[in-house]
Amino acid sequence: MRKIAVFFGEGYEEIEALTVVDICRRGGLEVEMVSITDERAATGSHGITVQTDRIFREADFGGYDMLVLPGGMPGTKNLEAHGGLMAQVDAFYAAGKYIAAICAAPSIFGHRGILKGRRACSYPGFESHLEGAQVTAGPVEISDNVVTSRGMGTAIDFALAIVGMFNGTGKAAEMGEAIVYRQSE
Repeated sequence: MRKIAVFFGEGYEEIEALTVVDICRRGGLEVEMVSITDERAATGSHGITVQTDRIFREADFGGYDMLVLPGGMPGTKNLEAHGGLMAQVDAFYAAGKYIAAICAAPSIFGHRGILKGRRACSYPGFESHLEGAQVTAGPVEISDNVVTSRGMGTAIDFALAIVGMFNGTGKAAEMGEAIVYRQSE
């Protein structure tokens, strides 16, 4: 079973983070919610507190197939300020392992030079942070091992894309049908 880690900094965007956790678990992926603080409880940008599975120093990065960065403010800034997490993002990227970000969080990839020459998307107003990318307005962009998405309204697309990457597009379509998802036209 493929395993992904979703990172929670104080001020994360609740729907973006939890949609990925929920849909990916339903889709047969093992998902760990990882707090970047020393506390398992993380509070989102709209005051919703969740209990994560582990804290950063307990994470087994060798066991993960993908790292997922949700957006939100100040969640995105808190993720980017975490040196240990940024070292892991860089290591995963260098090794060709999957990294994904939604909303404002793709700006982190832009700041790190990861998006150069890639198609990428982000929350409106953050496009200038996607340094070197071919910026699109698509709901999700997959460029080799880098996945980006635009925001809360594209969280289901983002999560289904992740399921599809690991368990096939048929499983993603099955999940979409099971949750009565109708992709916007």
